[in-house]
Amino acid sequence: MTAAAAAGPLIGPITGVTICTPVLEASEAAYVQHLRYRVTRRGTISAAQAALWQRPAVAGARYVALSPAAADDFEFRLIESRPPAGSYRAFAHHGWNAAELIVQDVDALAAELADSPFQIIGPPQDLSFAEDIRAMQLRGPAGEIIYLTQFKRELPELPAPPARCAIDRVFIMIVTGPSLDGLLDFYSERFAIPRPQPMQSRVKVMSEVFGLSPEERYRIAAVPVRGRCYIEADQMPAAARPPEASPDALPPGIAIVSFRQQEGGEPRCLTGAAGEIIELTPAG
Repeated sequence: MTAAAAAGPLIGPITGVTICTPVLEASEAAYVQHLRYRVTRRGTISAAQAALWQRPAVAGARYVALSPAAADDFEFRLIESRPPAGSYRAFAHHGWNAAELIVQDVDALAAELADSPFQIIGPPQDLSFAEDIRAMQLRGPAGEIIYLTQFKRELPELPAPPARCAIDRVFIMIVTGPSLDGLLDFYSERFAIPRPQPMQSRVKVMSEVFGLSPEERYRIAAVPVRGRCYIEADQMPAAARPPEASPDALPPGIAIVSFRQQEGGEPRCLTGAAGEIIELTPAG
């Protein structure tokens, strides 16, 4: 084991999730009114920021940043972006496909969200492998997939951040690709993360996209990063395709995930094994 690996992962926690939406006002209203997030800033994407992402066409796009009620250590960044030809559908393509938020009472939220712009695609239920974790799934106004997850008690085998308000930060990001081994190799080698043990699990929202049985099992693994956060890596069916976007624009839906980097230095951006865009921001 290298010294870096012994010291822990070189990234984490998750500090931001960027979502491209065709109607900025509609997405902002949904997150503020129904997920209880608050606007912290708004403006247009600078040429320097677009250059950092290596997506020059994004310069000048309107955006709004939102944070949970209880803290400023995480934000959703919603960017107005015209979608590419065809209709976007999460879990049809490789890359970032869902964001999982820690919450206090998932059943109460299900009742509140029943009449909202967030479509409930998976009602609250205990996880098959952990009855002390209860979760539900939503589809947002831009087609993004959001999981709301409640821990009934602390689990030493799966440490999670506490829910400081009704709907708190993202603590798990789901990335999907053609090869689980390829995803694990990338994060293990690039960020000094011990390679996790794969498992077989249902991913019903992905099975629906490809017309497979909801009982279909996929190879997945939870990649731990700092701050009690995780990257869930899922292997996709062979019919899945690379991220949908032109070379100089961001993909629709969940486009970028931001992490704190432990190595110091300037902000930077890189592309993962499945084409996912990773933004790294300095620690401190």
